[in-house]
Amino acid sequence: MSEAGFWFARDEYLRRVERVQAVLKAAGQDALLAFLPETVTWLTGYFTRAYGTFQFAIIPADGEPVVVCRDVEAYYLDQTCVFSGRALWCDSDVPMDVGIAAIRRVVGDAPRLAVELSSWTLTAARYLALCAAMPRARLEDAGTLVSALRLIKSPAEVAYQRRAARAAERGMQAGIDSARPGANERDMAAAICAAMIHAGSDLPGPGVLSSGERAFHLHGSYTDRTLLRGDVVQLETTPNVRQYHARFMRPMKVGTATDADHRVVERLIAIQDAALATVAPGVPAAVPDGIYRDGVLSAGLAATYTNKTFYSVGLMLQPNAAEGLDAAPGCTWAFQPGMTFHTYVLARGFGMSETIHVTDGGYERLTNFPRRLFVT
Repeated sequence: MSEAGFWFARDEYLRRVERVQAVLKAAGQDALLAFLPETVTWLTGYFTRAYGTFQFAIIPADGEPVVVCRDVEAYYLDQTCVFSGRALWCDSDVPMDVGIAAIRRVVGDAPRLAVELSSWTLTAARYLALCAAMPRARLEDAGTLVSALRLIKSPAEVAYQRRAARAAERGMQAGIDSARPGANERDMAAAICAAMIHAGSDLPGPGVLSSGERAFHLHGSYTDRTLLRGDVVQLETTPNVRQYHARFMRPMKVGTATDADHRVVERLIAIQDAALATVAPGVPAAVPDGIYRDGVLSAGLAATYTNKTFYSVGLMLQPNAAEGLDAAPGCTWAFQPGMTFHTYVLARGFGMSETIHVTDGGYERLTNFPRRLFVT
């Protein structure tokens, strides 16, 4: 298969694997057992929508990766994986037995292995079976070995996020256009999802969509509720392209808004603009995080403000909705070029957010949509 069919050029995958192998060699480990679906896809290219079935990748400290997966996924393995090594199990097999045989074939009976113990696909039963079958192996937690590397995006990865951002914008416009008194949340969701899919999203979303009382509580999903004049609508569009995500929120009122509503949103925009103005390589995340929190609290928009203000987004497969790096009180990390974040501020049912890309000189806003209160 030509490289044109892969999500990225083969050389990019080789560089990713080489970075992991350098960490393995420095730690004296023989291989990484990559169970997290994002890790498998990021390192090998292999993707199937059935990633929740038993699969993992063996990344040896030397040599090419080997993918273990179900035999019915062979077509998608051929289409997406840049490496030829594989071990396929069928439905009459014990999948872990096939996986253990592959591990032995690659690194022997007594390897020192970094294992992604935090992966939701590595159940306790599977881990215990691995330990029992390989008593001479030394199993160690891989921790953030790969997830830390994934935080810095390549230009090709950010390009997918830019495309996702365009789909997010189309979805937001569809949401605004359909949020009329008498409209149904479910009809809104259908319009939003259709717009994002037509704009290139691989999944429909829409993300957060709630009205009325639920709009004052994060993570609401659409229902059969009918929108009423004066309702707050909370909408976050969450499309992805090649499973690379971009997302944003805009505040809405149905039919009418008060001067007080507009003042709240204007204040949220000013707080976010002040916070984002500080984002640049080397700047501690605590700096803009503090601006967000102090701004909301000093303006009297909330009695407490405990939620995170930034979280890293990129290659994310459900059920994961973030990459694990976020800004909250006590965070100690600093921004680096190539990082991408969803950053948001919420108060009184109104949400204002963007997906940003940290550049050498500051940041780039990937989502570009008018920043105001929309009265629909």
